[in-house]
Amino acid sequence: MRSIRPSFTAHRGRNTRRTTSPLPVVALAAALAFTVTACESGDAEAGGAATPSAAAGGEGKITIPDDIKDKLKEHGIDIDKWKGGAWKQWDKDDWLREAQDYINPIIEGLWDPDRMRDAEDPDRGVDDSDISGDQGVTDPTPRPVDAQAVPTSYHANAPEAGKVFFDSPEGTMVCSATVVEDPANPGKSNMVWTAGHCVHAGKSGGWYRNIAFVPSYNDAGMSAAEIKNATREQVAPYGVWWADWAQTSDQWIAQGGATGGDGASYDFAVLHVKPEEGSNGKSLEEMVGSALPVDFNAPAVPDVDSIKAIGYPAAAPFDGQKLYQCQDKPGRLSLRASDPTMYRIGCTMTGGSSGGGWVATGSDGKPALVSNTSIGPVESGWLAGPRLGKEANGIFDKVSEKFAGQ
Repeated sequence: MRSIRPSFTAHRGRNTRRTTSPLPVVALAAALAFTVTACESGDAEAGGAATPSAAAGGEGKITIPDDIKDKLKEHGIDIDKWKGGAWKQWDKDDWLREAQDYINPIIEGLWDPDRMRDAEDPDRGVDDSDISGDQGVTDPTPRPVDAQAVPTSYHANAPEAGKVFFDSPEGTMVCSATVVEDPANPGKSNMVWTAGHCVHAGKSGGWYRNIAFVPSYNDAGMSAAEIKNATREQVAPYGVWWADWAQTSDQWIAQGGATGGDGASYDFAVLHVKPEEGSNGKSLEEMVGSALPVDFNAPAVPDVDSIKAIGYPAAAPFDGQKLYQCQDKPGRLSLRASDPTMYRIGCTMTGGSSGGGWVATGSDGKPALVSNTSIGPVESGWLAGPRLGKEANGIFDKVSEKFAGQ
């Protein structure tokens, strides 16, 4: 096997529109353009001050009075979305990177059926050189287990599963994810579990943009051809939920690589989401009717009888439109002795299934999320996911506490 970067297709110009504004508004827009340029430094110490709305106050900072903001909005210009916001620069010097830099304003209607259908997978391949037999413990490569289609409706059979969509420098991307319980808001969770590489580029970049979660994507299991003529409600029956916060491990931010498995043992992330449109005051968990607990004390690999991985594989021979699952007894995979040993199962799911939940019988005897899909070989056949221990628990608790009671 050889390690390769996946191919991407960039999607440009789908959301642009031309507006006509009176001369005074044009002048204001010109001033605003200067303001955005002045804030494009992406200073990590500023905690995300690359957006014009965050640049108010302070010596040397250019501020935009609220009355000017309101006048611009009257003419269809929202400064929080002006040119996508200064934070939308992909240049490495301006790409918001640190944990506290995350920002993800809602852009209504951005994720339409066409854009969701055409999203590519960001998966990372590994080759034999990444698996050293004398470091840690690695069990024999598992036999491939054919992925099985989840029966429709997906909501009836896997209500916690869904897809994460986001924009990267290479184009529109997709991963899988799982609705999880929030101890701070029992029965009313707005938390989603996925892979770190589905929200942050790791050591080579920063936070991805326009991150949104669609539970029970394509609930009826339509083909790609059918989805071309489907309504947004058919593709996203429980709405589009935007990530107003995301958190991944410091190890993934520092070590995560596009290929090869760097940082894979810490390749997990937690999202907090809110609805793009009205949800009648219901939380995500209330909307879908279910959420999985996360077990941070799952049994050691040899003591786990079976794990089920679930996701939307998008690379051939799959097309990313339908939900699949694999079930297998896990083995151990060690990429390097200094990192925690990972779970590994036989599975033919491909790119796009990244971030999808791994479900096993938890320490209390009930189904629980114990991992997520992180890496697999270029030619498919197996998947590996991180064991969720102290680091994952800490990230989860921080997101839960941040939104406690909300």
